[in-house]
Amino acid sequence: SLTVNAAGQTRKEKVILPSSLKGTKPNSIPNKKAEDPSAGKVKTSSLATTGQGLSGFYLIPPRVTFGVLKEGCTYATTVIMKNVGVNFSRFRVKQPPPHTGLTVMYTPGPVGLQVELEIEIFAMVIGRKDAGGLEEVSHNIEILTETDTLLLPVKANIL
Repeated sequence: SLTVNAAGQTRKEKVILPSSLKGTKPNSIPNKKAEDPSAGKVKTSSLATTGQGLSGFYLIPPRVTFGVLKEGCTYATTVIMKNVGVNFSRFRVKQPPPHTGLTVMYTPGPVGLQVELEIEIFAMVIGRKDAGGLEEVSHNIEILTETDTLLLPVKANIL
């Protein structure tokens, strides 16, 4: 219960619910739901009682930190995009601008269980003559899905 603790006493502080129970995902912007008549719907008794539709993606890990990178080198990491819905879903990635040095490589098409996104960064410093220290690169990669827009924060420091 949210009002009493395990010992049956009234709670003094408010219970913070995880985002999975609230029905929201961190770093995501919900799309306006447009009903697609051609989309297949699963109508089973186990799904009839849920208040929310089972759809969408989760990113593992939810953010990418490259750390300190050497200028002029290329680095890559893999992010898994897990489909938590009951149906196949589609997505597309809005490629970051070229000045960030970031590219996202993936296989387009319907996603059953999961798909791998390869995040690649070419470490470069733009427009600075006194590059004696670190320059921080920070960008949110936008992943457009059928239900919402996921934001994947990527950070790196270029030496």
